[in-house]
Amino acid sequence: MKYGFLRVACVSPSLVVADCDFNAEKIIDSARSVASNGASLIVFPELCITSYTCGDLFFQKTLLDSATYALERIAKRTASLNSIILVGLPVAIDESIYNCAAILFNGKILALVPKTFIPNYSEFYERRYFAPCSSALPKSVWLSEKNPDVPFGADILVQDKNNPDFVLGVEICEDLWVAYPPSSRASLNGATVIANLSASNEIIGKAEYRRTLVKAQSAHCISAYIYADAGCDESTQDLVFGAHNIIAENGAILAEAKPFAEKNTIVADIDLERINQERRKTGTFAQCKDFQEKGEWRKILVDLKSTSERQLIRFIDAHPFVPQDLKCREERCREVVELQSQGLAKRLRHLHAQSAVIGLSGGLDSTLALLVTCRAADICKMERAGIIAVTMPCFGTTDRTYNNACALAKKCGVTLKEINIEKSVLQHFKDIGQDETVHDVTYENAQARERTQVLMDIANKTNGIVIGTGDLSELALGWCTYNGDQMSMYGVNSSIPKTLVRYLVQWFADNALSLSKADFNEHSEGAELSAVLCDILDTPVSPELLPPENGEIAQQTENIVGPYELHDFFLYYLLRFSFSPSKIVYMADSSDLPYSHEVKVKWLRVFYKRFFSQQFKRSCMPDGAKVGTINVSPRGDWRMPSDASVALWLSEIDRIK
Repeated sequence: MKYGFLRVACVSPSLVVADCDFNAEKIIDSARSVASNGASLIVFPELCITSYTCGDLFFQKTLLDSATYALERIAKRTASLNSIILVGLPVAIDESIYNCAAILFNGKILALVPKTFIPNYSEFYERRYFAPCSSALPKSVWLSEKNPDVPFGADILVQDKNNPDFVLGVEICEDLWVAYPPSSRASLNGATVIANLSASNEIIGKAEYRRTLVKAQSAHCISAYIYADAGCDESTQDLVFGAHNIIAENGAILAEAKPFAEKNTIVADIDLERINQERRKTGTFAQCKDFQEKGEWRKILVDLKSTSERQLIRFIDAHPFVPQDLKCREERCREVVELQSQGLAKRLRHLHAQSAVIGLSGGLDSTLALLVTCRAADICKMERAGIIAVTMPCFGTTDRTYNNACALAKKCGVTLKEINIEKSVLQHFKDIGQDETVHDVTYENAQARERTQVLMDIANKTNGIVIGTGDLSELALGWCTYNGDQMSMYGVNSSIPKTLVRYLVQWFADNALSLSKADFNEHSEGAELSAVLCDILDTPVSPELLPPENGEIAQQTENIVGPYELHDFFLYYLLRFSFSPSKIVYMADSSDLPYSHEVKVKWLRVFYKRFFSQQFKRSCMPDGAKVGTINVSPRGDWRMPSDASVALWLSEIDRIK
């Protein structure tokens, strides 16, 4: 269970209705097969030992006794597996029969969990056979001479001694479909994993509804949810079953077997650490405990031996801020742009601003900021001529970025001002005694601060505000000049990571025709705007503060601070889930990021050093709306002392092999 990852499985085995011996053999074979793949938790469907569709045969003593014997045989013959196994069967206790989930481990029947809510509507007649769980039932039951005292009840949890983050709760089919599922109570009592043994028949539209239920309940409970469904070998006298197996985690589906899929066994690695970190961050989860009924839940401890390390059966997104699916990405870009634009539009209206001033460099960030500002101006019914794009060439400006900045301003219909700041900066060098041939941090930052001064004064002069262009990744790394490009009056990109900036600009390029201002909506104008945006996308990321070499950009950001796709990966898992450096590297190695392990560790060290040392720039960053799950604003997601030590994190990085 390295870094909190636990392998779980859903299995819908072949079966014969009412043939417990046959079904037991299939369950044993399936359990062995899945356990050999490292599954620590294996969930089978509801009543799988007998089959769900036995009807009045559930009253037959022969069937009930056979189910008990089969359960004991399954327990004995899976004793050597390092897996918790859940199977379903009917259990007769006194004058009633209960639809139960049996929890097996190391050859023992650890507990029986009866179904709480018994459906008796539409096509379901379970109340004819089964009694519901109630608080009046005994805490343990006599199952057989071999198992005379088996814990019984819906208040049972199973916890691993070696990893207390793994706490298993169990419910059965209909329990999920009610207003207050047992899994909700189990989660509030510590369950991080919910197993549901189900026999949910298929009718038109039900699969999508079921999928929604599982996703939603895993989100409500901030848990993993393992849903094992009865398959097509059930009786089709009145119903059809499709083995719609689902493994979800906190609102996301990790694995799914669509109904009637040829291969219905699914396996996934759930992240228990992620679940618990999310619960700790979501304070209202623990608060809900105050509103539930009181009562102690029983915990049964198990000793899950650690398995040999295997490759993760889990998709680790190399670009967590950017959807892989093209349709989802298109929708994400549209939504992000609208959030940015509406946030800025409100600020412009509130201030009765007559202008919006942007420093336009010909790079990605200022391009996105200008495009968003155009959209905000359109929302406010503000003339685009009131948007003042200022290009301020200096020592590092190349013809390519300069020409792109000018062309972009023209195609967007905004006012373009060109102010060459070389003389101003040289005068400043003279004033402070800076040698202009020494290309140090003073040489670079003086240019950034001069540009900010120009923008601020133009905004004052035109009764407007300065629109910040810096993005989330730059703020995280401190790759901005304090009181230079770090400062503005509203930062529209402050919640946008660099990897997403690129796709947002690409989205504008792809939609240039529909996004152009009405009088620039001819095909030729849209095509020209798209061409400019595409060239900006192809330009290396650079602050352009050092003189060009042979007319080309001499200072490429990613050669200095490292690849942004790595830093955005690190940033996401540091802030979103508070993972340790070692786990972040482990996940990076399990993704398709195209870098060696050594390169990832190298840039991770750079990331942590910069992230800690540059907090002072974020402590006084301008306003800017949060648009994604990650933000570094001190008024939003992230509150960190500017003088916090990074020593613990660097020490851990030093120990990474």
